[in-house]
Amino acid sequence: MLTFGRFYREYPSPCVAGLPIIYVRPAIISKFLIGLCLLVASVMSLSGAAEAQGARQEVTLVALGDSLTAGYGLAPADGFAPKLETYLRARGLAVRVVNGGVSGDTSSGGLARFDWAVPDEADAIIVELGANDALRGINPDVTRANLTQIIEKSRARGLQILLAGMLAPPNLGPTYGEAFAAIYPDLARKYDVALYPFFLDGVAAQKSLNLADGIHPNAAGVDIIVSRIGPYAERLVSNVNSGEKSK
Repeated sequence: MLTFGRFYREYPSPCVAGLPIIYVRPAIISKFLIGLCLLVASVMSLSGAAEAQGARQEVTLVALGDSLTAGYGLAPADGFAPKLETYLRARGLAVRVVNGGVSGDTSSGGLARFDWAVPDEADAIIVELGANDALRGINPDVTRANLTQIIEKSRARGLQILLAGMLAPPNLGPTYGEAFAAIYPDLARKYDVALYPFFLDGVAAQKSLNLADGIHPNAAGVDIIVSRIGPYAERLVSNVNSGEKSK
């Protein structure tokens, strides 16, 4: 039987016609093929590692909140989470924003569902809770205690945290309003987390930026919110990418 080794021994081939005949030894061919295989394997390995690294670089950001986060009364694409994701991706950040909003939720509700609302793969969290506490006149001490536990749970999970502040309606009086408003900067200082002072900044009480109920932002209102909180969220994601452990 004519094997490849015997073929190359008995019928050495010229490399280029018209030039002096160059004979290629089987051992040289074997070394060439082995080298080629190693080169291909190396390239595939590097490519796979790059793809894996790219996949790991996508940040999962959870927006834990109430109807303001959930996108109450809006088309899905007009809600806070999808618009924030679009904002961040437009700035070159690989990020997925998870809508963790539940309409009507209080800080107590957010705390109760934290463990299942914030997935294990989460890297960062925006805490937007307290509006319904104020609307119901819940004792600010209760709201403070709930938000404290949410921050501590987030910190225990190693999440980057952005705390979104809220204000109480003026009809509840100055004493309640001051006690409630103080919750957010106090907690931000205590736990050294980033603070966005007022989630509805630029939108609250603006008829053209809210739905008919005068409370929930419309699509244009969400655009204003995203444009203002966006830089804070951008820094939040950048901190995740840089491996920072605080804000």
